[in-house]
Amino acid sequence: MKYLFTLFILFTSFCISVSAQTPTGKGKITGKVTDATTKLPVDYATIGIYKQGSTSPVNGTTTDPKGNFSINGLPFGEYHIAVDFIGYQRFTADHIIVNAAHPAVVIPNIALSSSQKMLKDVNITAQASTVENKIDKLVYNVGNDLTAQGGVATDILKKVPMVTVDIDGNVELLGNPSIKFLINGKPSSIFGASLADALQSIPASQIKSIEVVTSPGAKYDASGTGGIINIILKDNKVQGYNGSINASIGTRLENASVNLNARKSNFGVNAFFSGNKTLRSEAFSTKDRLSTFNDTTRRQLQNAVGYIERGGFQTGLGLDWNLSKHDNLTAGISYHHFSNHTDGSTSQEDQSVKAGISPFSDLFSLRNANNQFGEDAVDLNLGYKKSFAKDGQELDIQYTGSFNKNNGNFYQKSDYINSTTPSTGSMGNNPGKDHETEIAVDYAHPVTEDFIIETGGKLYFENINSTSNVNTYNAAKNDFIYDALQSNSFTYGRNVYSYYASASFKAFDFFDVKTGLRDEYTITTVDGKGGVIPDYNFLSPSFVLSHKIAKTQTVKLSYSKRIERPDFGDMNPFVNSADPYNVSFGNPNLHPEIGNNFELGYNRSFDKGGNINITTFYRHNGFDVKQYTTPYKSFREGDSTYNNVYVTTRANVGSEVRVGVNFSASLPITKDFTVRPNFLVATRRIMDNLPNTPSFVAGYEYRLNLNAAYQFGNDFGAEAFANYNSPNVGLQGKNSSFVSYSFAARKQFLDKKASIGFVTNVPFNDYINQSSTIVQPGNSQYSLKRVPYRSFGISFSYRFGKLEFKKDQEKDNNPGAPQPIEP
Repeated sequence: MKYLFTLFILFTSFCISVSAQTPTGKGKITGKVTDATTKLPVDYATIGIYKQGSTSPVNGTTTDPKGNFSINGLPFGEYHIAVDFIGYQRFTADHIIVNAAHPAVVIPNIALSSSQKMLKDVNITAQASTVENKIDKLVYNVGNDLTAQGGVATDILKKVPMVTVDIDGNVELLGNPSIKFLINGKPSSIFGASLADALQSIPASQIKSIEVVTSPGAKYDASGTGGIINIILKDNKVQGYNGSINASIGTRLENASVNLNARKSNFGVNAFFSGNKTLRSEAFSTKDRLSTFNDTTRRQLQNAVGYIERGGFQTGLGLDWNLSKHDNLTAGISYHHFSNHTDGSTSQEDQSVKAGISPFSDLFSLRNANNQFGEDAVDLNLGYKKSFAKDGQELDIQYTGSFNKNNGNFYQKSDYINSTTPSTGSMGNNPGKDHETEIAVDYAHPVTEDFIIETGGKLYFENINSTSNVNTYNAAKNDFIYDALQSNSFTYGRNVYSYYASASFKAFDFFDVKTGLRDEYTITTVDGKGGVIPDYNFLSPSFVLSHKIAKTQTVKLSYSKRIERPDFGDMNPFVNSADPYNVSFGNPNLHPEIGNNFELGYNRSFDKGGNINITTFYRHNGFDVKQYTTPYKSFREGDSTYNNVYVTTRANVGSEVRVGVNFSASLPITKDFTVRPNFLVATRRIMDNLPNTPSFVAGYEYRLNLNAAYQFGNDFGAEAFANYNSPNVGLQGKNSSFVSYSFAARKQFLDKKASIGFVTNVPFNDYINQSSTIVQPGNSQYSLKRVPYRSFGISFSYRFGKLEFKKDQEKDNNPGAPQPIEP
């Protein structure tokens, strides 16, 4: 690895030493907009391009967060430019000549001076498109998503193109569950123990947008064969202060959140607190199993009633400090807690028949169970960004630390009815720690305006300690006795050393290209049951070719090679026997899963704000990791024997291929009525090498959802949302389809600073049913879950504060600078 980092240093030095070259292009005007007093960039300034002497613009754009703008595709001619932003005087420039001799005109520094006019009773309305398609990612802006109010992260994810969420909150991206989740672009150990629980502990009111990266570039970690989902939480860096309060109460879910943002001159602070609770609810499930061992057939029936409640909260503080014009320091700390509690009872019948004779064994039992899980995580981040005189040249250094403590407790005891069979059971606890550390260095260097080189390196360290203490029930002593043979301790460590290089450029004046190569070297250590895992190196190439057919149409082709390393839960060999008829354990000998992903996409936007996005994809996973279940007449673990049991574990079963298409659109039917359809259809083929399973499994899957929004006047709106997931084929069987739907309305008042809303989910059904089957030679299982889904809720939101669109030092120099205005 020392050679990799030596190469990184040499490559970075070379990039910094490359001098700028004269940009080339045709019919282009570029520039940068800054504040005349503070010299800081002005983002979202409006740029208008006019034919000289005309009052109607022929083109236009807005500046990016660095104050830059670029307008392409201009016919040769003479132009007039106008630059506007709230609180500033208009900037104009005349007689800008674009011709064959000077096809690319650069306006190096447009300095806006403050306006002398007072701003009173200003009502600012700005809303990004619901779905934005960028060269390397898709962005879903939560905005005025009414049906997500009072909900959680999974309620929003259901609406994001290419994302599928099942009834249990499990997430797939283009049909692949191997997803790398980030919060504000950074990893967090809160996703380690239970992804579904973590997502359901983040209130929707805290989320600004969700970024979906299906073909990540070299700058991103190579982990996650499905891609990356980045949850962007709300923040604000406008001068002054502002905040919001959100709360909801309902029959199934309660949420609350508070945000406060303040910025004075070059220093900003953000603080937040949010929490939610899923109220105690009742669920039902049944299982019917039929297993044949030699001349004996066993049938097992289970009918369970259970109760579940879930809760969590997050709080944090973030700082942003512009040390100078070119130096920025950020820091943050957050604390996250969530927990769940389930309890219930299961009635069981275990029947055995030999060679068609009437049952020679028919056992009835009642099993009572209680499970609790809790997790606490602290995330730290510290970042330094250095910008240089050359626009776009940046050095970014980031430290991220995540420290997680969790603990699980379980209890189960089966008492047999009308039988001399002694009671059985077990109880125990499972404390664990998960520490993750990342140190990353990224450098971007624009060689020319259209040619940018990026390079960087990252050190990633993860250490997990897990202890499983098991006590088995001793009927003779009527007590639970510590069982050393079933208890274990498992320590897992992973170090990943990464380096990447990428480039963005124009090819043949036709394609926008982004290509790169990432190298990751992995060292894994395991202390516990399991063997030695060899070190390995992984090369991850990627590229994106994008072509703008017209101003509003883009076609894009992308490829990326990804890796899914088995996580701690996949590898932990501890046998979970909380349900003695359904035991599970991990496999410490798993190999990483390798994915090759191809995508071809088309995006078009319309003048009235609508857009359509079509993505076709081909995904091949080698060393495919799948969960599979095997029936056993008897299974022994330690000094305990489990009879007529289904054992679940994971293995590298072979390969999987998915081919499909995703269509999404935002269609403004009228000025007040908008519909957003989202449709995914794919074929799935699994080739496996496991015994007692088909060597080839194939089937079609599709998902359809539709969101319809109508605005009744200026301050009242309503939405309806419906989602359908088709049956899907798995390695050993299939899961049934399910439908969910919701309705919402919102009334705004106090000049739209406050709102009150109503939302209901599946109002006409108490439960959503989900069935699944497992079919093997001589064995079958049918399962049915009835999940409580119906809910009614009321939400309230209030925004407050005063924002300034000018810097404080400007007010010192200019007594007539605008006063604070209400947001």
